[in-house]
Amino acid sequence: MAEDIHSNREGNLEAPTRHPLDWMNEEFWDQDALDAELERVFDICHGCRRCVSLCHAFPTLFDLIDESETLEIDGVDKADYGKVTEHCYLCDLCYQTKCPYTPPHPWNVDFPHLMLRAKAVKFRKEGAPMKARVLSSTSTVGKLASIPVVVEVVNAANRNATARKLLEKTLGVHRDAGVPAYQHPSARKRLAGRDGAGEALPAGRTSGKVAVFATCYCDHSMPEVVEDLVAVLEHNKVPVRMVESEQCCGMPKFELGDLDTVKKYKEQNIPVLAKMAREGWDFIAAIPSCVLMFKQELPLMFPDDADVALVRDHFYDPFEYLSERNKDDRLATDFNAPLGKVTWQVACHQRVQKIGPKTREILELVPDTEITTIERCSGHDGTYGVKLETYAISRKIAKPVERRVTQSEPDHFTSDCPMAGNHIAHGLDEKPTNEHPLSLLRKAYGI
Repeated sequence: MAEDIHSNREGNLEAPTRHPLDWMNEEFWDQDALDAELERVFDICHGCRRCVSLCHAFPTLFDLIDESETLEIDGVDKADYGKVTEHCYLCDLCYQTKCPYTPPHPWNVDFPHLMLRAKAVKFRKEGAPMKARVLSSTSTVGKLASIPVVVEVVNAANRNATARKLLEKTLGVHRDAGVPAYQHPSARKRLAGRDGAGEALPAGRTSGKVAVFATCYCDHSMPEVVEDLVAVLEHNKVPVRMVESEQCCGMPKFELGDLDTVKKYKEQNIPVLAKMAREGWDFIAAIPSCVLMFKQELPLMFPDDADVALVRDHFYDPFEYLSERNKDDRLATDFNAPLGKVTWQVACHQRVQKIGPKTREILELVPDTEITTIERCSGHDGTYGVKLETYAISRKIAKPVERRVTQSEPDHFTSDCPMAGNHIAHGLDEKPTNEHPLSLLRKAYGI
């Protein structure tokens, strides 16, 4: 393999393309076949090492090789491959921004989906600890924690040192990790009265009317972000309503390797969304991971499902949608308040949507506004940034971002991913706090 690596060092000069996830194939679940592919890809990564600074998965792999007797992948015990897998949180940055061997290169390296396969094989064989199942059940936890009266108890416990120690012992949530506060009523209940009435004015690829997918996190922990999204859309004369019904997008279970539950959620969400798409609705969610699930991961899991493809083509990142409107001069620019210096951390799952820096482009339309861009991972992921086993590593990954935020001395700090933004702000003792870009845009409009 070493000779092959040197002979193909030039890598791939074409845009990366993604093959469907072949999870219906029996070979996908075969441990020997998986180990052979892990060894092949790990050997390629060992000969390149370009991704060493992205996350902890690659340093773990390279340490295993460098500490082996042969100093090559054949010296690493296959039982240790899982140590690499557990540190991949499927941010996709290695695939989209670093790896020169992604398809159509003949080596066909897709590191994130290989890690997903390893997670899925392990999950089907061994299941997952109860704490992992609970933490990935974001919709259920959110609904229970935001019940009236219960919500006050949960939030008070999350601020109590003794309760946090208990949470650490039972669910493995690090006592120092920032955890979301739950709110009542939810975003869906606050905005249930929106019926989407009004004239739809198409612009760019957009139909001109939007159904909002609230997401588990925003629905129960940051409903104000959904309210800000709706306010911005309505200010731009876009009829808005909430999606008729929604289940979790499936990303937390996807990251756990629980593909059967992802399929179950898909079978609940897609028929509702496809019906609305046929009625002319576009969809927006304020969490990049949820958008990515519908735009990339579900279509790759179900490449022959016409309804999944239909929903994919109607799903937008909020600022991608606003940018499409701006192309046809249908974006309101009657801004009333400058934003000053804004430091923007680009969320990984937004970067890999391949839409460009749309958030920056729209915020820069606000007069007297200067954007400092940080294209580096926060290290949070859905649970990686709160789990006892990985919290310290996630803080280390976030440190360069935190340093850049401090150096930029912003009037506002923002990230399209509320979890990433809150993780960074938590590391900075909330100086500055995290404000969602939609909240900043609403502030600029003065609405």
